[in-house]
Amino acid sequence: MTELAFVLIGCLVAIHGAIRAAWSPCGQSMLASLTPVAERARGSSWRVTVAAFGVGAIGAGAFGGTLLGAVGSLLPGSGWRAPVVAVVLVAALVIDGTSLRRRMPLTKRQVNEDWLTRYRGWVYGFGFGAQLGLGFITLVACAAIYATFAIELVGGSAAAGAAIGAVFGATKAATLIPTRAARDPQSLMALHRRLLRLEPGAQRAVVVAEVLALVAVAGVLA
Repeated sequence: MTELAFVLIGCLVAIHGAIRAAWSPCGQSMLASLTPVAERARGSSWRVTVAAFGVGAIGAGAFGGTLLGAVGSLLPGSGWRAPVVAVVLVAALVIDGTSLRRRMPLTKRQVNEDWLTRYRGWVYGFGFGAQLGLGFITLVACAAIYATFAIELVGGSAAAGAAIGAVFGATKAATLIPTRAARDPQSLMALHRRLLRLEPGAQRAVVVAEVLALVAVAGVLA
C-alpha cells in the first residue's frame, strides 16, 4: 500500500468513528454543554469556544497520529503492513457490526466538567478538544476509533499519521456545529431528540465505512 492509500483508508475510518463518538457519553456531554445558550449563560462566546475546541482537537489528533506514525516507521519491512490493516478492519467490523460492540473494552474517563465554571470558554474549549482529539484518553465509542489508531501506526509514516489524526480531530470538532441551533432550552431538547433518531444510522455508517475500507485493502492484496 502506498502512503496515500493508508491516508485515504485511515481517514475514511477516522471520519465515521469520530462522528459515531458524538453519541458517546462524552460526545453527548459536549453537545449539551457547548451550546450558544450555555455559553451565553457562562459569559462566553460560543464561536470562540468552538473554534478553540477545533484547534485543540485538530492539533492533538495530528500530534497523536504523528507519534504513532513515527513509531510505526521504526518497524522493519513493509509487506506485512497491508495484511495487518486488513486484520484490524475485520476485527473492527466484527465488533461494530454485532452485539460485541456492547462488550468492547472502554476507557471510562471523561472530561472534567468542572472546567466549565473554573476557566474561560477558550480555555476549556481547547482543553476538551485536545482530549477528544487524542481519542483514546476519553471514552471510546466504537472499534473504528481503535482501528484508526492502528492504521496510523501500521502506516509507518509520521506525515500520514498526522493527516489521519488531523482529520479525526477536525471531524470531532465538526460534530459541534449542529449545536449552533440550540439557542434556548427548547431548541436544545429538539436537537437531542433529532440526534437520538440519527444514532442507528450513524452506527450503520461506521460498519459501511469499515466494509469499504476492507474492500479497498483487499483490492491492494489481490
